[in-house]
Amino acid sequence: MIVTIVVLGLLLIQTIVIYNRLIRLRNNAREGWSGIDVQLKRRADLVPNLVTTVKGYANHEQQLLEDITKLRNQTIADQSIPNQAKTAAELGRSLQRLLVIAEAYPELKADKNFLKLQEQLSEIENTLQKSRRYYNGTVRELNIKIESFPSNLVAKIFSFEKFDFFALTDASDRAVPEINLN
Repeated sequence: MIVTIVVLGLLLIQTIVIYNRLIRLRNNAREGWSGIDVQLKRRADLVPNLVTTVKGYANHEQQLLEDITKLRNQTIADQSIPNQAKTAAELGRSLQRLLVIAEAYPELKADKNFLKLQEQLSEIENTLQKSRRYYNGTVRELNIKIESFPSNLVAKIFSFEKFDFFALTDASDRAVPEINLN
């Protein structure tokens, strides 16, 4: 009788420990996503200023500017993590094309406002990369715990679900950029 009570007590304690660990990991993943979301919002807030600045110099790039504005609006809209990752990657590629186009306009490259916006965008992209790594690390830990025995039993009982990674959706994002210094 005492042995049964001790075993049940140990199982209850183990369940509580696992449950609390799953809660902590889930909250870390949510916090990680919040960090990505903040950086995506900062980038989206920067886009109208960047578009306006470039528009004054590069009027014939209207289609690219419209695409960037559309993607910016999609980024702000509520989306699932895979959709938001896809939209964010598309916006990032479009912004890179915009910066490449800006190279053709010496007056634009010298514009103080453009230079400041370009610097802010670079800072945001670096922070966004760090946020993605943190988020994916916390998601990895949570998903491992949800799939591993005996925590998978507790996760199933309390309906814990795996999170999606913030992943690159386009193979071209993984390609090494070609650099021509000539």
